Amino acid sequence: MKGLVCLLLLLETFVCVVQHQVDGGLNDNEISQQLRSEDGGQNPPQTDTLRDEASTDSRQNYHLCFTDIHAALRELTATVTEQKINIRALETQLKEQQTFILEEINKKNDVILEEMNKKNAEMSNLTLSQVEGLRKENIEKEIAFSASLMQSGSGYIGPFTNEITLTYRKVFTNIGNAYNPNTGVFTAPLKGAYMFRISVYGHGPTAAAASIFKNGERVVLAYAGQPQRELNSSNGVVLILEVGDVVYVRLWPNTRIFDSDNNHSTFSGFLLFPLREQELCRM
Repeated sequence: MKGLVCLLLLLETFVCVVQHQVDGGLNDNEISQQLRSEDGGQNPPQTDTLRDEASTDSRQNYHLCFTDIHAALRELTATVTEQKINIRALETQLKEQQTFILEEINKKNDVILEEMNKKNAEMSNLTLSQVEGLRKENIEKEIAFSASLMQSGSGYIGPFTNEITLTYRKVFTNIGNAYNPNTGVFTAPLKGAYMFRISVYGHGPTAAAASIFKNGERVVLAYAGQPQRELNSSNGVVLILEVGDVVYVRLWPNTRIFDSDNNHSTFSGFLLFPLREQELCRM
């Protein structure tokens, strides 16, 4: 477009120059005066002839010049029109390309958004699953019990010539239901470290004694004996239990223990923390 503008300016300048030459040429009077001065006024017919010929030549040059200018302008106009058509075609093509690019971008954005929504949904579901799993795991970890020997009233149990398993019937706490008050046996619901304690109470001269057993083996003993008056003892132990291991209390032979509404003789236990296989191997 800049080239076309420059060409138009050049043509306009050329027209002005030609017009100046035509307008600035000798007119009829000037030609006559010049001829008179040269010939001294002796040949008037020849002067008129020269004047007519000069005027005719000027008009012919003028018409030829403007004919060329009009042809150039027509050619330039055609070129400009063609350029305008090309520009419109380019603009249309650019708009089509822009529309296509925008559509492709929108499609890609839709795909990306859909994938992000799927990932967010998966993460949300995973988080909910993890929370539910942790909740269940924490519920499983809530294991604790405590019970007293006599459910009601007061009295002695023992002495017996052989050991017997004591059943602590008055249950204060039994979170996780791992303790059975009908049998006096605690069964481990999961692998872990557990704390157990017993307390025994009696009156002399008969001793009071009881032991904590794990899977049929004695672990610790609580024993108290004196000739008269009250006597009591307690003991505790931390045990590593596998799932299904059992812990219970047995009365020592030829001893007795006493209990009442004051709950003197008790058996308690709770989970300290669960254990995995790796943790057991390190131990």
